[in-house]
Amino acid sequence: MAKARQLGWKSKLVHSAAKAPDGFSSLITPVYRGSTTLFKDAASVGDTWRQDEAAYTYGLYGTPTTLELAARIAELEGATHTFLAPGGQAALALVNLAFLGPGDHVLIPESIYGPHRLVGEGLLRKFGIEVEYYDPLIGEGIAGLLRDNTRVIWCESPGSVTMEVQDLPAIARAAGGRDITIAIDNTYSAGVMFDAFRHGAHVTLQALTKYLGGHSDILMGSISVRDEARYARIGEMHQMLGMAVSPDDCSLVLRGLQTLGVRLERLEASCLTIAKWLEQRPEIARVLHPALPSSPGHATWKRDFTGSASVFSIVFKDGYAEKDLLGFIDALTLFRIGYSWGGVTSLAVPYFHVQRQHRAYGSRLVRLNIGLEEVEDLLADLEHALETLPKAL
Repeated sequence: MAKARQLGWKSKLVHSAAKAPDGFSSLITPVYRGSTTLFKDAASVGDTWRQDEAAYTYGLYGTPTTLELAARIAELEGATHTFLAPGGQAALALVNLAFLGPGDHVLIPESIYGPHRLVGEGLLRKFGIEVEYYDPLIGEGIAGLLRDNTRVIWCESPGSVTMEVQDLPAIARAAGGRDITIAIDNTYSAGVMFDAFRHGAHVTLQALTKYLGGHSDILMGSISVRDEARYARIGEMHQMLGMAVSPDDCSLVLRGLQTLGVRLERLEASCLTIAKWLEQRPEIARVLHPALPSSPGHATWKRDFTGSASVFSIVFKDGYAEKDLLGFIDALTLFRIGYSWGGVTSLAVPYFHVQRQHRAYGSRLVRLNIGLEEVEDLLADLEHALETLPKAL
């Protein structure tokens, strides 16, 4: 019998027999990186995104780290399947491309996330898809906008910047019995303060960049579904677009999930305190926070939501110029200037001339995100900045 050949040292670098001992147990999900997935034999080789059929075929479709995160999001949202995408905007584009084709009609609330409007104008129209924007407070009135070629109704509740809370059950009733997918950007609720599936959605989406990540250090999106047909449509498009996510980033979202409950409680309490304080300020005409009775769609929020979050907008009174409000933001010290929300740091961003036919606020709108700083410190920061505004109006 021939003596087994000893591998050369360069081969041992690739094919090592050395292994760590078994028995390690940790509270933390391991980070599994990998593009190539190994099969047990040649007959098992196959390229499928369906993890329910073959758990691992290629790193593009997930590692144990990414699939655990997807499963945990599905569990929280009451979905059967969740897909991950490189960002919230990528997730929005994926859903649109999965359910829309040339000649189809899509309804999008005018209060949609700004980059989603870019997808509608710059991508969907290019592919011959009819894009129509509607009043987010339309409710059952959306029946009047439905066409034979309507294939998707988008919702975002509360809406971006102007914070309208949509009556999703009414919209679902109006679209009932038709071949229409109702998709909702449910980022504001972190997937836990509003049960989108129970209220009529077929597809839910989150920017995990926000509350689930929680620390302003990752970009990721999720798409969750319940029914097999839509699972297949999204999975096939996910594969074709190659929307892989980093297992390292997934590990950060898994970390964020552990503190999501306590963060949301603290953010809600701080945000409400500040929003109510701002309602009493003479410089402010209106506070757009869903938990306040004066905010559009408040009754629907009270009926359907179990809590509120950290982001809201303030409308300044007539008479202030754009430069005055820019000066107000620049005078803030704890509130940093930057997009996104849901992290630990308070933020302020101007939103002048937001595209709205309904409830337009001109150059008077500033959006705030409340972080984990002490409420008293944030109130003092806001008071100081408000006092820099011109007094005679």
